[in-house]
Amino acid sequence: MHITRYTDYSLRVLIYLAINNQQLTTINDIAISYAISKNHLMKIVQQLNQQGYILATRGKNGGIKLNYPANEINIGQLVREIEDKNKLVECFGADNQCVITPSCQLKKVFAQAQESFFSALDSYTLQDLIGESTQNALTELLAIKVL
Repeated sequence: MHITRYTDYSLRVLIYLAINNQQLTTINDIAISYAISKNHLMKIVQQLNQQGYILATRGKNGGIKLNYPANEINIGQLVREIEDKNKLVECFGADNQCVITPSCQLKKVFAQAQESFFSALDSYTLQDLIGESTQNALTELLAIKVL
């Protein structure tokens, strides 16, 4: 299973916001902390907002924050929602033109492997990603000023 950079950055945004402890932050702050494109993060934040993972407030004193406690955000569900459009093999897609599809077992094998992958992720929440033992280190690495 290949996780796209988009999903990776989505998880990073949520990790940042979880460490930031429900304080409003800006996309620019996150972009600087991770040294990644602000423009790319804007698309990700928009999707996370539409999916209800974060709350976005516009305006001079605006920013973003988690919409739910970190222990209520399931990693498997999030990755499924973001990666759903990415098919492992051609036969998973609606535009399948593989000639061996009617007799091939590859689709079944990959579907089972993919479900195992997602099932493993289902056992983790955002809180597990920041962990108590690593939260202080992550806060320092990302230069987050926690009040």
